[in-house]
Amino acid sequence: MTAIGIDLGGTRIKSVLIDADGNILEKLYMPTNDGDDKVWKQSVKEVVNKLSEKINNQSFVIGMSAPGLPDDTSSVIAYMPGRLQGLEQFNWSAFLEHPTYILNDGVAALIAEARSGAAKNKKHVAMLTIGTGVGGAILINGMPYLGAFNKAGHIGHMVINDEGDADVTGMPGSLEECIGNYTILKRSKGQYSTTHDLLQAVNTGQEFATEVWLKSVRHLAIGLASITNILSPEVIVLGGGITEANDDLFVPLNKYMTQYEWRTNENGVEIVKAVHGDLAGAIGAAYFAVEREAALNNK
Repeated sequence: MTAIGIDLGGTRIKSVLIDADGNILEKLYMPTNDGDDKVWKQSVKEVVNKLSEKINNQSFVIGMSAPGLPDDTSSVIAYMPGRLQGLEQFNWSAFLEHPTYILNDGVAALIAEARSGAAKNKKHVAMLTIGTGVGGAILINGMPYLGAFNKAGHIGHMVINDEGDADVTGMPGSLEECIGNYTILKRSKGQYSTTHDLLQAVNTGQEFATEVWLKSVRHLAIGLASITNILSPEVIVLGGGITEANDDLFVPLNKYMTQYEWRTNENGVEIVKAVHGDLAGAIGAAYFAVEREAALNNK
């Protein structure tokens, strides 16, 4: 079945049109214009109209990736305080006049990587998106695990340092606080405003910048090693802007994993970089919609 996948972010609406084989037929980006929900909701409708015209309005389903926690029927985002006002409890199927399935953006990114990306054909996977903050999602037996209240997978809120500052959920010294871009000014004692600036200093051999960066990577390794003890995934997929550090991230990370990971019978988790980039949420949402529609039709 053909599907439209939409990733609703605070800055941009990213969307794809995929065919029955999962091939991307079209990509489309639009500004979100967060602040007036009537404007960005209309932008979503415009995206759907433009993409559906590409297939002459033939049969399709819609999947939407968004921040927040969906309800049990994947019909609405049930809980999302503080961002994208007007998103909570909004019925997209009614607004778009088309079957629309909603899921969390971190879960959508994981589905994309599990179906056609870095974790293809893997059954047990954890994914972290490392950027402004740290998002996450969990795959068990090939299916996303949401848990009670649909909030499972918020890996960024695990505690690394119990004496650290509280994050948005109230957890002290969380992984998100330890490596997320939004705390870099604090972690670098006011010297660097972005992780990109920090890494530029690292690559020119500045000792303090290197110390700050390696501490952040070590904290990430401690978090990932903890995940392996709790979930024992085959693969951990890392996505998000900070993974663009490439060897500056993955080389020391693997070194620290050797130190912290409990490797029974020499079995260690594989850590890989996500491949779908900023379209992961839209691609995963499209796959999710196809799978949900098929499940409903087979009942």
